[in-house]
This record gives sequence, structure tokens and C-alpha cells, in this order.
Amino acid sequence: MNYGIRLPATPAGARFARHCAIGKLHDWGWPPDTDASRTAALLVAELATNAATHGRLRGREFRLGLTLRPEGHPTLRIEVTDARPERRPPLPGCVPPVALDAESGRGLALVEALAIDWGTAGGDPYTKTVWCEVALK
Repeated sequence: MNYGIRLPATPAGARFARHCAIGKLHDWGWPPDTDASRTAALLVAELATNAATHGRLRGREFRLGLTLRPEGHPTLRIEVTDARPERRPPLPGCVPPVALDAESGRGLALVEALAIDWGTAGGDPYTKTVWCEVALK
């Protein structure tokens, strides 16, 4: 099952991405009060916030894509595509530690801690996609 939506590269767009993910997971059988939905919502929020903060290009949107793989051990693939291909995050396993008193910088550390796998992809010279996969138990 697939879902995709384009959203403004703003804090409001990032918040709406989280709400869209919660709603779609509910439609697919994972209500908002489940650990799987809460974890997926957190990961969407982090990736969408990064797109709105670091991937923003005036006049361009970001895209949220969700793919449910229900067979076997259900997984959700989250993809957030933004307009800044030159701004790549560190590679998986290379996310620097965050100071306890830091006010930001925890997003990818959370993705790395909670996702089964994550990475980046670039399909064209105008965008980049940061993706992660989460187990839905």
C-alpha cells in the first residue's frame, strides 16, 4: 500500500506530515495509540522537520511517501523528498553524538535509534530523499 503527499517546506507542513502519517496508519490498521504508530509519527516528524529546515528552497515543497509492506513482519517505509540534493545528511552509522544540553540535532540520532534501516537516495539532480523503515508490531 502506498501513500504520497506534497507539503509546504515549513514547520506547519512538517506538522501536517505527521498528522497525515498517523491518519494513514490508522486507515491501514495501526491506531494512533499503538507503539508502532507513535514511532512512525516521530520518524515522519523528524524527517519532515529536517526537510523544512535544511532542505527548504523558496517556492518548493517537500514530499512525504509512505509504503506499507504488510506481509510477514509488517514494515513501513517512510520517504521524505526535498529540493536540496547538495545537503546530504551523514551516512547511517556516522551520525555524530548530540550533547545532552543541545537544543537541536537529535533528529537523525532518533531515526538511527528507532528505524530498522535508513539512508538517502537521489533520483535526479534536483531532489534528495531521506528514507527509513520501521517495524510495525
